[in-house]
Amino acid sequence: MSSPRQSEVDVLIIGAGPAGLMCANALGHARVNVKIVDKRAAQIEAGQADGIMPRTMEVLQSYGIAERVLREGCQVFLAAFYDPGPEGGIQLSSREPDVNAPSARYPFETALHQGIIESMFLDSMKSLGVEVERSTFPTDIELSTDEAELADPTSHPVKVTLQHLEGPDGEPHEEIVRAKFVLGADGAHSWVRKTFDISMDGEQTDFIWGVIDMVPDTDFPDVRNKSLVHSHNGSCLVVPREADRIRIYTQLADKDVLDPITGRVDKEKMGPDQLLQVAQRSLRPYSVKPTNGISWWTLYIIGQRVASTFSVKNRVFIAGDACHTHSPKAGQGMNASINDAHNLAWKLAFVIRGWADMSLLSTYESERRKYAQDLIAFDKTWSTLFSGKPQTGDNNDGVSHEEFLEVYRTFGKFSSGIGVHYGASVAVVDKHQLLATNLIIGERVPPQIFLRGADARPYELQDLLPSDFRFKLLVFTGDFSDSLQWEKIDSMVKDLQQPESFLTRHASSKSSNSRSDIITISKGKKEKFDFLKIPSLLRSHWSKALIDDTDVTNHVGGQGYSYYGVADEGAIVVVRPDGYVGTIAPLDGVSDINNYFAQFMKI
Repeated sequence: MSSPRQSEVDVLIIGAGPAGLMCANALGHARVNVKIVDKRAAQIEAGQADGIMPRTMEVLQSYGIAERVLREGCQVFLAAFYDPGPEGGIQLSSREPDVNAPSARYPFETALHQGIIESMFLDSMKSLGVEVERSTFPTDIELSTDEAELADPTSHPVKVTLQHLEGPDGEPHEEIVRAKFVLGADGAHSWVRKTFDISMDGEQTDFIWGVIDMVPDTDFPDVRNKSLVHSHNGSCLVVPREADRIRIYTQLADKDVLDPITGRVDKEKMGPDQLLQVAQRSLRPYSVKPTNGISWWTLYIIGQRVASTFSVKNRVFIAGDACHTHSPKAGQGMNASINDAHNLAWKLAFVIRGWADMSLLSTYESERRKYAQDLIAFDKTWSTLFSGKPQTGDNNDGVSHEEFLEVYRTFGKFSSGIGVHYGASVAVVDKHQLLATNLIIGERVPPQIFLRGADARPYELQDLLPSDFRFKLLVFTGDFSDSLQWEKIDSMVKDLQQPESFLTRHASSKSSNSRSDIITISKGKKEKFDFLKIPSLLRSHWSKALIDDTDVTNHVGGQGYSYYGVADEGAIVVVRPDGYVGTIAPLDGVSDINNYFAQFMKI
């Protein structure tokens, strides 16, 4: 037998689900040497996750890949709530917005099955020269114990043995990969997590659910809205899907599903036909049946667990279901996975490029593990209420419609992804928040339309914050036609040109290697504004000099300073490569920005 093939990569990703593909695509954009493998011979074609939340859509848009999701997905705007009626069946109690997050750019949830999402990533990756090596899995992994090697970002301290079931000659073969970093995105039963003895802390609930996908023939009036149903026959969730499909989640009784000896879910005891019958009982007096059979089904017990750590020596990381598991009914699984990878990718790229210290990588765990813990706390409350018995005349202790609706509204900002908040770290410095009260440090930049000063075209600010692995400085200049304000701006520009300034220290002769970009947002009127009066240092391109005014119709844009809570004296807002606010400083506070970058950035 020939000796194993040897290779070196910057990042080896194990698992080609949403987390792995998201990370591979992002690192491909960063021109990082990335290798991704998956044990499956082909991508999934049906079932699995299907809900994309508003913040995740913003993230996809930042990579330029949201258009297909918006075009092919089912956009869900309303949620309908059903409770037991007086005749024994269910009745409509109320309808509410599906998304309760006023600042959402996309005020809807998008339903589209995971296979299409994966195809979107795969197509983008292919254009970047990155493809999944399938029918390939790890059999061994070794992490160096040499502290000097682990501390050297240019070293390859992780050795992974891969088994390829089909090589170029059709025969299986081994490969030895030496990597700077490894990401385990290999699902809830993660081999990477288990190999490093990382525990999953939490518990398994007593709630058992079944899922079926179909194109329905039904008289249920809210079949094209997300419907949350409490009935005498258990709880039920109906989610509209692409291509006229729906997905129905149904609550099941232990005796119908569990093996009495092992206590585990036994798929021999409950199949798709029985799941359909349970759903039909829960939806009475309405009828529902498939027009052409059930296309996919599964059973699951809700497990709510978080990994004890998300990284090993900042060299091996886990993401997605490998580090947190929870109920699928809140629609968070794929979203959490994609956002884990989004958070990690730019940090890996900065370290690999030699731009940032290894310490930056520690913020992946501090930020995403805290989010995962918050997600589990939310999921426990939500799952308990959803799976609980409804309040009726015979059961005053049950879950009332008002209680259920209150929790739905309260957690709306979090479940949409809009309310995710990252705490203090080297990448989040909470200073001068009062200078921009609605640009919350540690949260993503909300959408707002400004005008380009050069041509008065309305432009969404988020579209000037692409995921291009650069920090963005939003310089709110105020009205620089005011002489006193102009003096402040002139002084700030001089500070930015000093040798100790982060802009000088991290300058590059090539724009593609620039670590930051500047966007100016000024007060002024489109009819009188001269963008060329903005100092050249503050306008890297004519399209990045904006004014806070309405467009020519007077219907779009305007009031941006007020919306963001920025006063006339202006502010500097540092936006991280992932779209989150890192810190804020006054126009005369360039030294605060210097100190922020000095915490983790290399010269």
